[in-house]
Amino acid sequence: MRVKRELCDLEIQVGKVKIDAHKVILCSCSSYFRALLTGPWASIKKQKYTIPGVSSEMMSLIINYAYTNSAPVTEDNVVELLAAADQLLVTGLVQSCWFFLEDQLSPRNCIGIWKLMSVYYMPEQSKKVFLYILHSFKEIVSVSQELVNLSIEQLTTIIESDHLNVSEEYTVFEAILSWINYQPDQRKGHISELLSKVRLGLMNVYYLQNVMDNDVVKKSIKCFPILDEALKVSLNFSRYSKSIYKNMLSRPRLPSTILLVTGGEGDGVHATDLEAYDARADCWVTVSAGQIRRAYHGAAVLNNVVYLIGGICTDLYLNTVQKFDLVTRTWHQVAPLNFCRGYVCVVVHNECIYAIGGYNGVTCFNSVECYRPENDRWTMVAQMHSRRSGAGATTLNGKVYVCGGYNGHRSLSTAECYDPDFNQWTLISAMRTSRSGLGVAAYRNRIYAVGGTMNVDISLHTVEAYNPETNSWNFTPSMLYPRSYFDIEVVDDQLFLVGGHSGSSTMLDVNRYDDEAGMWYYVSLVETPRSGLSSCVLQGLNSMAEDLFPRGPLTLPNLEETPGASF
Repeated sequence: MRVKRELCDLEIQVGKVKIDAHKVILCSCSSYFRALLTGPWASIKKQKYTIPGVSSEMMSLIINYAYTNSAPVTEDNVVELLAAADQLLVTGLVQSCWFFLEDQLSPRNCIGIWKLMSVYYMPEQSKKVFLYILHSFKEIVSVSQELVNLSIEQLTTIIESDHLNVSEEYTVFEAILSWINYQPDQRKGHISELLSKVRLGLMNVYYLQNVMDNDVVKKSIKCFPILDEALKVSLNFSRYSKSIYKNMLSRPRLPSTILLVTGGEGDGVHATDLEAYDARADCWVTVSAGQIRRAYHGAAVLNNVVYLIGGICTDLYLNTVQKFDLVTRTWHQVAPLNFCRGYVCVVVHNECIYAIGGYNGVTCFNSVECYRPENDRWTMVAQMHSRRSGAGATTLNGKVYVCGGYNGHRSLSTAECYDPDFNQWTLISAMRTSRSGLGVAAYRNRIYAVGGTMNVDISLHTVEAYNPETNSWNFTPSMLYPRSYFDIEVVDDQLFLVGGHSGSSTMLDVNRYDDEAGMWYYVSLVETPRSGLSSCVLQGLNSMAEDLFPRGPLTLPNLEETPGASF
């Protein structure tokens, strides 16, 4: 009807362009037009209106949206269209523009989108993009050209946040230098203000020396007391360790990922407590107690829910499955496995949980079960080529990999790969060492097989990595200690090993592996010795990180200028 100008009772003029429309249609989608056409100042007789500040192209898109409830939002028009839709209070189209921007969100453009959300007062969307910036900050510093366009207030808001996801504080300092060097004459005066937001006390002394030697820093006398305090903290960290959360220069950021450890046994006692690890502060806290004691089970996290699957309680092999809601902190029972499975390995792939192999007290399994939460049901999928209990499993590039294990007679060196699209297992190259009770993880496009046992009495400390492109295994640096029936996860782009059995005793030890350094390191011990534990990694739970690892209020140190300070 509008195209044929039938019953049109409104003419919109934008510049030299005139557009016919129906008042009732525009009023139905725009608060602006509803107020303009039906408010106390509106005239029934008036049919022509001039709309300022909007181009004819955008007005045509908005009017078409009013009639069709759709508009072509593109990278070329989204900024102008959002401005026009916001001006004319077309809420639905504003949301369409946001959905488009959300789909396009990347480290290269997120800062521009964040600033755009602030201009049009979209607080929820602005918060979402801000959290994305905090989470992706390291990559933003590397690839974004928008970082230098931030105001001093915006940059400060980002770098002072406890949620800023940086494993090393030099990333923050380098971002500050990039921002200052873009307009050095106008910005170098802000160096002390920005430097005070960097957790300098967490830097190693060698990099802290690089900060002190920087020309911009050395020319600012206001930086001297900040660096003096940071050096005291860095050189005497044990002295300051009890107050690190209160000191703005040594306060660890909140972890973006949380390592959660479940179950296991030690000294003949099955653990019920869950422990969470803060990699930023290198500490463990207790989260909750499970309803059933279990060890040699599987743990998985899916959609903010942790699942504990199968395992052993005393001498009882379990098919029960519990879930722990991370938001409500409550436990619930879900559908049981089709078979009791101790020494089971568990992975998550494509919104499904797979329980692989295991042992029921009589026989080792080659069967595999798949759980879909929406159906609350376990279904059988293709069987493995070998029976395996105490194997290790992980996912990489859309496939499930299972390595080693025990077949009822001996430890295995064989490994196989499952393609969920074809429901088919394929044998891959065997490991160089037979292993059961091993840890398996996908790390930097390799499958790592770590530790385990060759037989009942001998635990291994060797590590080998599988390259899917060459279908080959190669040894990598060995662990610090032999261990088996531990668990392994990737946190902050490093491998973490938790607990296990040394061959003579249950272990409290936790180690991490840095591939760039090719070294294993010690980290804080778990609170409870555990063998046969299972763990998972939680991501994107900012509120949970705040609850588990509260930082508390900051106490500003005395940063008055110190005469004679030198570096």
